[in-house]
Amino acid sequence: MAYYWFKAFHLIGVVVWFAGLFYLVRLFVYHAEASQEPEPAQTILKKQYELMEKRLYRIITTPGMLVTVAMAIGLLTTEPEVLKSSWLHFKLAFVAVLLAYHHYCGRIMKKLAAGECQWSGQQFRALNEAPTILLVAIVLLAVFKNNLPTDITAWVIFGLIISMAVTIQLYAKKRKRDKEKLLAATQGKDEEIAGQLPV
Repeated sequence: MAYYWFKAFHLIGVVVWFAGLFYLVRLFVYHAEASQEPEPAQTILKKQYELMEKRLYRIITTPGMLVTVAMAIGLLTTEPEVLKSSWLHFKLAFVAVLLAYHHYCGRIMKKLAAGECQWSGQQFRALNEAPTILLVAIVLLAVFKNNLPTDITAWVIFGLIISMAVTIQLYAKKRKRDKEKLLAATQGKDEEIAGQLPV
């Protein structure tokens, strides 16, 4: 019975942890892009994002991580023989990378708050895809265990990385086009208004 309790709360922890990581880096995107806003909007937005990031990291993301790790340890105590399995070693390696990513996000959060982070919104969008790749690898290992078809898995992850990179680039081009259209429309209106003014 303990196994099922540990497993249930392990899964709950994973969902909370990943939700926090995905949203945290999305906030970094908005925080970085707030630098392009005029004052006082820039200062107001940065303060708001800083507050949201701290609360998300401390109240949701980190507790989700702690529950995930604690329940995983609980699961291992109910099935210690699984520690000899090679699939678990790979899974734990990916989890270690995810833990490093989690703490790296904490460092970025502090740098953003201090105004010392020079990352662009697009760079943060790319960073935001890292947990997706880790999630796919971890879930596939947990489901397939030693029967994971590594050749197909490698192609799936490679395809995922390529599609993410293409999507980020296409989105960046769309944003650039939209800004150019908005700028052209604004300039056109300014010229129209100037033409209507009495000389």
